[in-house]
Amino acid sequence: MAKDLKSGDKVRWNTPQGETTGRIEQKLTGAAKVKTHAATASPDAPQFEVRSDKTGAKAIHKPGALRKA
Repeated sequence: MAKDLKSGDKVRWNTPQGETTGRIEQKLTGAAKVKTHAATASPDAPQFEVRSDKTGAKAIHKPGALRKA
């Protein structure tokens, strides 16, 4: 799935409040931090920074947590 995802894609993911939607801001292949969450992505195991449509908040997710909307 990671090969199918790219910046600007509309995606959905689960949160404790339920499913939400947003857009991929960027593909991460190194260390990154959003709020208190530190991601340890690599070229072999990328992660994605996303921005929520509802709140505008940023988050970092592994590809398996994201689905194209």
